[in-house]
Amino acid sequence: MFWLSLVLVLVNFNYIQSYVRYQPEQIHLSLGDNGRDVVVTWSTPDVVGESIVEYGIGEITLRAIGNPGGVFTDDGIEKRRQEIHRVKISNLEPNTIYKYRCGSRKGWSSVYWFKTLPAGDSWIPNIAIYGDLGNIEAISLPQLQKEAQNGMYHAIFHIGDFAYDMEVDNGRYGDEFMRQIEPIAGYVPYMTCPGNHESAYNFSHYRTRFTMPGGNQGLYYSLNMGPVHFIFFSSEVYYDSQYPGPQRQYNWIVDDLKEATKPENRAKRPWIIALAHQPMYCTSFNQDDCTVSRTKTRVGMGNPPKYGLEPLFYENGVDMQIWAHEHTYERFYPIYDYKVLNGSIDEPYVNPKAPVHIITGSAGCEEGHDFFTPKSPEWSAYRSRDYGYSRLKVYNNTHLYMEQVSTTADKVIDEFWIIKNSHGPYNSL
Repeated sequence: MFWLSLVLVLVNFNYIQSYVRYQPEQIHLSLGDNGRDVVVTWSTPDVVGESIVEYGIGEITLRAIGNPGGVFTDDGIEKRRQEIHRVKISNLEPNTIYKYRCGSRKGWSSVYWFKTLPAGDSWIPNIAIYGDLGNIEAISLPQLQKEAQNGMYHAIFHIGDFAYDMEVDNGRYGDEFMRQIEPIAGYVPYMTCPGNHESAYNFSHYRTRFTMPGGNQGLYYSLNMGPVHFIFFSSEVYYDSQYPGPQRQYNWIVDDLKEATKPENRAKRPWIIALAHQPMYCTSFNQDDCTVSRTKTRVGMGNPPKYGLEPLFYENGVDMQIWAHEHTYERFYPIYDYKVLNGSIDEPYVNPKAPVHIITGSAGCEEGHDFFTPKSPEWSAYRSRDYGYSRLKVYNNTHLYMEQVSTTADKVIDEFWIIKNSHGPYNSL
């Protein structure tokens, strides 16, 4: 009887080991290097060796083929395998709804849809922005899913800290997080930059799971949407020893701004917005870098410090800087070197004389909220510890609108306009 039981156990074990899964999962979209390309990324638990997207307007009649991204093993002890697939769909019609499915001859996804960006530079981008969203306590996720599937957004910007953390349990946390955001990211381009919680194995989960434009493994890149030039970059080059330092990224930002601020380009896309994870300023009651006056992203590193971004952004007239990391929402008055440089006392955001900083890191994670200092300094305009996320709408060359949604209170708790009659270096305005 013992030997019969042992044989049955071994047979059952071999059956489990031979079970394969070719169905696509963790499906998400991102924008390509121009407004007419969309990239579909997904995973299969087992190796398929084939990556196909079938798509079309009204009916699915077209096909795009990509190169399988190879086996991703997490670099953990257990060496769990999965295959990452990437397919770029090019030359799409602007402002058009496409249906699509992804997979291979061994297994297909359900049918999803997305709407391409409008043509030109005069349309109104509508974007949800947040950081610090985990598997546990992902309070903002249900409302974001509903709004994304209702076609409310042109894109979602997630500025660092995913899952808490993607490498946990040999990457199973990362798998679950990607499944949870699929009802958002399968319908709307999900644009990202890394945070400190992505640092495991030299940021391998972030670099492998997401597909961002620009050829820098998603660590830094830029994209144009309507009248806005967005710059995504990694604050982690200033904090994580796995990076060689910020010089290469800094030089890239210099070149990107040089191109974006050419008169002909600034006339088409006058708004410049920079996004990264760890902020230059905050009023949190903790020991994070932004609680001190010489924040590395702001003033640089070394002695004497180099590669500080605040002077660079100020001299090039960057209009807004959006951050996360602190598990709060905070809006600042226009600020440079701890000096408030409002447009006027009554209307600080009308022709401001310095960039406007926003922290939106309260989407929801198991670490809970951060606390604020008891007294709010003069440069902090609004603070909230509610769970929530931000919405950005850029109406034209002169008017930008932003609001903060509290999922705790189920309402908009903060809103403001930036109105600018001219764009350029603040010291010349």
